[in-house]
Amino acid sequence: MNTANISFKLNGQALSVDVSPDTPLLWVIRDMAKLTGTKFGCGIGLCGACTVHMGRRAVRSCITPISAVAGAQITTIEGLSADGQHPLQKAWVQTQAPQCGYCQSGQIMQAAALIRRFPKPSDADIDSVMNGNLCRCMAYVRIRQAIKIAAAEVQAGAPHA
Repeated sequence: MNTANISFKLNGQALSVDVSPDTPLLWVIRDMAKLTGTKFGCGIGLCGACTVHMGRRAVRSCITPISAVAGAQITTIEGLSADGQHPLQKAWVQTQAPQCGYCQSGQIMQAAALIRRFPKPSDADIDSVMNGNLCRCMAYVRIRQAIKIAAAEVQAGAPHA
Protein backbone atom coordinates (compact mmCIF):
# COMPACT_ATOMS: atom_id res chain seq x y z
CA MET A 1 0.00 0.00 0.00
CA ASN A 2 1.38 3.39 -0.99
CA THR A 3 1.04 6.08 1.65
CA ALA A 4 1.56 9.80 1.58
CA ASN A 5 2.10 12.36 4.28
CA ILE A 6 -0.84 14.76 4.15
CA SER A 7 -0.85 17.89 6.28
CA PHE A 8 -3.87 20.09 6.95
CA LYS A 9 -5.59 21.93 9.78
CA LEU A 10 -8.37 20.20 11.66
CA ASN A 11 -10.44 22.54 13.82
CA GLY A 12 -7.56 25.00 13.78
CA GLN A 13 -4.90 22.49 14.82
CA ALA A 14 -2.15 21.29 12.48
CA LEU A 15 -2.45 17.60 11.65
CA SER A 16 -0.20 15.43 9.55
CA VAL A 17 -1.10 11.85 8.66
CA ASP A 18 0.59 9.06 6.73
CA VAL A 19 -2.19 7.25 4.89
CA SER A 20 -3.16 6.07 1.47
CA PRO A 21 -4.04 9.20 -0.56
CA ASP A 22 -7.49 7.78 -1.34
CA THR A 23 -8.42 7.27 2.33
CA PRO A 24 -11.69 9.10 2.98
CA LEU A 25 -11.36 12.19 5.16
CA LEU A 26 -14.11 10.75 7.39
CA TRP A 27 -11.89 7.91 8.56
CA VAL A 28 -8.98 10.23 9.28
CA ILE A 29 -11.30 12.43 11.36
CA ARG A 30 -12.89 9.53 13.26
CA ASP A 31 -10.13 6.93 13.49
CA MET A 32 -6.95 8.97 13.57
CA ALA A 33 -8.05 12.28 15.12
CA LYS A 34 -10.60 10.50 17.37
CA LEU A 35 -13.32 13.07 16.68
CA THR A 36 -16.53 11.07 16.52
CA GLY A 37 -19.12 13.82 16.01
CA THR A 38 -18.88 13.38 12.25
CA LYS A 39 -20.91 10.28 11.39
CA PHE A 40 -20.75 7.57 8.75
CA GLY A 41 -24.11 7.28 7.05
CA CYS A 42 -24.18 6.00 3.50
CA GLY A 43 -20.54 6.06 2.40
CA ILE A 44 -21.43 7.53 -1.00
CA GLY A 45 -22.05 11.19 -0.16
CA LEU A 46 -25.84 11.10 -0.39
CA CYS A 47 -27.09 11.34 3.21
CA GLY A 48 -25.05 14.23 4.64
CA ALA A 49 -24.28 12.66 8.05
CA CYS A 50 -20.56 13.12 7.38
CA THR A 51 -20.72 16.81 6.40
CA VAL A 52 -17.76 18.95 7.45
CA HIS A 53 -16.36 22.23 6.16
CA MET A 54 -13.34 22.48 3.92
CA GLY A 55 -12.54 26.15 4.16
CA ARG A 56 -16.00 27.68 4.27
CA ARG A 57 -17.64 25.09 2.01
CA ALA A 58 -19.64 22.06 3.16
CA VAL A 59 -18.24 18.76 1.87
CA ARG A 60 -19.09 15.10 2.39
CA SER A 61 -16.13 13.63 4.22
CA CYS A 62 -17.02 10.04 3.31
CA ILE A 63 -16.20 10.70 -0.36
CA THR A 64 -13.48 13.33 0.05
CA PRO A 65 -10.08 11.67 -0.35
CA ILE A 66 -7.52 12.84 2.18
CA SER A 67 -5.28 13.87 -0.72
CA ALA A 68 -7.84 16.59 -1.58
CA VAL A 69 -7.45 18.30 1.80
CA ALA A 70 -3.68 18.85 1.77
CA GLY A 71 -3.10 22.34 3.15
CA ALA A 72 -6.81 22.93 3.76
CA GLN A 73 -8.68 24.01 6.86
CA ILE A 74 -11.21 21.34 7.91
CA THR A 75 -13.87 22.10 10.51
CA THR A 76 -15.98 19.40 12.15
CA ILE A 77 -18.94 19.80 14.51
CA GLU A 78 -16.43 19.78 17.37
CA GLY A 79 -14.70 22.81 15.85
CA LEU A 80 -17.83 24.81 15.02
CA SER A 81 -17.86 26.29 18.53
CA ALA A 82 -15.48 25.41 21.35
CA ASP A 83 -18.22 25.97 23.92
CA GLY A 84 -21.19 24.58 21.97
CA GLN A 85 -22.75 28.03 21.77
CA HIS A 86 -22.87 28.54 18.02
CA PRO A 87 -26.27 30.05 17.14
CA LEU A 88 -27.19 26.86 15.26
CA GLN A 89 -26.29 24.62 18.20
CA LYS A 90 -28.38 26.76 20.53
CA ALA A 91 -31.31 26.87 18.09
CA TRP A 92 -31.14 23.08 17.67
CA VAL A 93 -31.62 22.71 21.43
CA GLN A 94 -34.29 25.41 21.59
CA THR A 95 -36.41 23.76 18.88
CA GLN A 96 -35.67 20.22 20.05
CA ALA A 97 -34.60 19.41 16.48
CA PRO A 98 -32.72 16.19 17.27
CA GLN A 99 -34.61 12.98 17.65
CA CYS A 100 -32.14 10.09 17.43
CA GLY A 101 -29.44 12.70 16.73
CA TYR A 102 -27.41 10.63 14.29
CA CYS A 103 -27.67 13.04 11.37
CA GLN A 104 -27.61 16.22 13.39
CA SER A 105 -23.90 17.11 13.23
CA GLY A 106 -24.08 16.89 9.44
CA GLN A 107 -27.32 18.89 9.43
CA ILE A 108 -25.76 21.62 11.58
CA MET A 109 -22.60 21.80 9.47
CA GLN A 110 -24.65 22.06 6.26
CA ALA A 111 -26.87 24.70 7.90
CA ALA A 112 -23.78 26.74 8.92
CA ALA A 113 -22.68 26.84 5.29
CA LEU A 114 -26.25 27.76 4.29
CA ILE A 115 -26.38 30.74 6.66
CA ARG A 116 -23.03 32.02 5.41
CA ARG A 117 -24.34 31.90 1.83
CA PHE A 118 -27.89 33.07 2.58
CA PRO A 119 -27.88 35.26 5.71
CA LYS A 120 -31.69 35.55 5.59
CA PRO A 121 -32.65 32.17 4.11
CA SER A 122 -36.06 31.68 2.58
CA ASP A 123 -37.83 28.33 2.75
CA ALA A 124 -36.70 27.73 -0.84
CA ASP A 125 -33.06 28.47 0.12
CA ILE A 126 -33.29 26.05 3.04
CA ASP A 127 -34.93 23.36 0.90
CA SER A 128 -32.33 23.73 -1.82
CA VAL A 129 -29.21 23.72 0.36
CA MET A 130 -30.40 21.18 2.95
CA ASN A 131 -31.88 18.82 0.35
CA GLY A 132 -29.03 16.31 0.51
CA ASN A 133 -29.09 15.96 4.30
CA LEU A 134 -31.40 13.15 5.27
CA CYS A 135 -33.11 12.72 8.63
CA ARG A 136 -34.67 9.33 9.26
CA CYS A 137 -36.66 10.80 12.17
CA MET A 138 -38.24 13.38 9.85
CA ALA A 139 -37.32 16.39 12.03
CA TYR A 140 -37.28 18.65 8.99
CA VAL A 141 -39.87 21.12 10.33
CA ARG A 142 -37.86 21.71 13.51
CA ILE A 143 -34.59 21.83 11.54
CA ARG A 144 -36.04 24.57 9.30
CA GLN A 145 -37.24 26.46 12.39
CA ALA A 146 -33.79 26.17 14.02
CA ILE A 147 -32.08 27.47 10.88
CA LYS A 148 -34.35 30.52 10.80
CA ILE A 149 -33.79 31.23 14.51
CA ALA A 150 -30.01 30.90 14.12
CA ALA A 151 -29.95 33.06 10.98
CA ALA A 152 -31.83 35.82 12.83
CA GLU A 153 -29.39 35.57 15.74
CA VAL A 154 -26.43 35.80 13.36
CA GLN A 155 -28.02 38.82 11.67
CA ALA A 156 -28.34 40.42 15.11
CA GLY A 157 -24.58 40.03 15.60
CA ALA A 158 -24.38 36.86 17.66
CA PRO A 159 -20.87 35.63 18.47
CA HIS A 160 -19.62 32.30 17.08
CA ALA A 161 -21.29 32.79 13.71
